[in-house]
Amino acid sequence: MNTIKGPAIFLAQFVDKKAPFNTLDGMCKWAADLGYKGIQIPTWESFLIDLDKAAESQVYCDELKGKINSYGLEITELSTHLQGQLVAVNPAYDTMFDGFAPDFVKNNPKARTKWAIDTVKKAGTASGRLGLKSHATFSGALLWHTMYPWPQRPPGLVEMGFEELAKRWLPILNHFDEQGVDVCYEIHPGEDLHDGVSFERFLKVTNNHKRAHMLYDPSHFVLQHLDYLTFIDHYHEFIKAFHVKDAEFNPTGKQGVYGGYSDWIDRAGRFRSPGDGQVDFKGIFSKLTQYNCNVWAVMEWECCMKSPEQGAKEGAPFIQKHIIEATKKTFDDFAGASIDNEVLKKILGI
Repeated sequence: MNTIKGPAIFLAQFVDKKAPFNTLDGMCKWAADLGYKGIQIPTWESFLIDLDKAAESQVYCDELKGKINSYGLEITELSTHLQGQLVAVNPAYDTMFDGFAPDFVKNNPKARTKWAIDTVKKAGTASGRLGLKSHATFSGALLWHTMYPWPQRPPGLVEMGFEELAKRWLPILNHFDEQGVDVCYEIHPGEDLHDGVSFERFLKVTNNHKRAHMLYDPSHFVLQHLDYLTFIDHYHEFIKAFHVKDAEFNPTGKQGVYGGYSDWIDRAGRFRSPGDGQVDFKGIFSKLTQYNCNVWAVMEWECCMKSPEQGAKEGAPFIQKHIIEATKKTFDDFAGASIDNEVLKKILGI
């Protein structure tokens, strides 16, 4: 069994114009001082990583890695959640998702898609240069607006949607394969890959591509009423990245899963800081350890109540407390003995 690595932290939600959250050095020192051992880097923040340089220059990658290591930190994964989202956008969401795109491709969906594919590929090259084995991203969505089947979905729509999703992602998956890096799709509502069944659909249309894997985040399963522990039993071989994020679901007589368009604080399902919600992290860490999942435990802070500063401060000891130091010895080894066939026969009466 492997001991899960950590604690680590996803930097995206902490970026700010104010120090120490506006420089790589500042964020590294801040994270290290809080007890984190790894950082997951959002590649859309150019002050944290210049993706163009990282894709072109081994020297730049070596210097970047060296700087981060100098703070006692490792890079867990690069993230292209925002760029991956733009690989596949249904026209219904064009206006809102254009906010994630650079100005020169806004109002031009085809150009935006091409830019997103090229950018995620650059992140694959950079990941390879940095010696990383996993990459965090979103799948994007062409079908999400049909998630609830009303009006009825016409025959063939789902099949065509996943075929198109695969058409866009296969060149990326092939590129990541050349770099020796797994693509870990965060299984997340709003994405076409939002549960086990949809992930299996994607695997099928990509011919079970060897680089198609998962980022496991239990908070999104709580909000879906999906059994996040049994999920690990089904899909542990695909879990190559892990977000430690909490959530709670408290339905009332007025609202449930869909939330009535309420703000996060007023929703039945809402994200909480680790330890403040309903996620059974002891069960999760136990299963990931049992199944020998070689992952970093990366805290992603999203909470409708608690400040990011408090969440980050509490996150490192919370993760450290849950990491199981995998045993190399069986507890009943003391009763072991060498095999003696005659003794075995005697015990069995044969």
